[in-house]
Amino acid sequence: MAVHEHSHRSPGFHKAAVFRWNRTGSGSRSAVSTRPGTHPVQAHALASLRILTGFVFLWAFLDKTFGLGYATASGKGWIDGGSPTKGFLSSVAAGPMESTFHSWAGDTWADWLFMLGLLGIGLAVMAGVALRPAAMAGTAMMALMWLAEWPPAKHLSNGAPSMSTNPFTDYHVIYALALITVAAAGAGATWGLGRQWARLPIVRAHTGLL
Repeated sequence: MAVHEHSHRSPGFHKAAVFRWNRTGSGSRSAVSTRPGTHPVQAHALASLRILTGFVFLWAFLDKTFGLGYATASGKGWIDGGSPTKGFLSSVAAGPMESTFHSWAGDTWADWLFMLGLLGIGLAVMAGVALRPAAMAGTAMMALMWLAEWPPAKHLSNGAPSMSTNPFTDYHVIYALALITVAAAGAGATWGLGRQWARLPIVRAHTGLL
């Protein structure tokens, strides 16, 4: 996921993912349960995809918060005074939002929004609750990070090769698609708390929270 401290892509235009949810009948029940006739193997595969995708976001939050020595060096975590966004956004080297990302790098609001997004998406997806809001938030985050790396560019703004391996599909697109898939399939019912979540009065009244 786009949580590393380096960006190598450049300019272009990204189309946001479009969500289309089934709003007929009992929305709560259909959105959090495996579709009728779905094979258990399929349900388990979707649940595995959900948990692993959620862990990508949750781990990024933990590593950037505590400086666990992976993408974030020890002693440079958020709790140590480091900025979760400064390294990545300040290194954006091309793309239609290059200057905008540079201006956001290290801003307090950007750090908090990014970190709360990672934590909220990670916990919700792993638990199998609020998959629709998590998928929308995660897709928006991945779209911005895709813009920051800008795969269509062959060269950075300084003329150096971007080293892009594909002009469109990169890991940000795959993560966004995974989020959309588990939300659309109601994958929180298997190995998750999706059924219990759907029974909450506020969720029954507002199916967009499923």
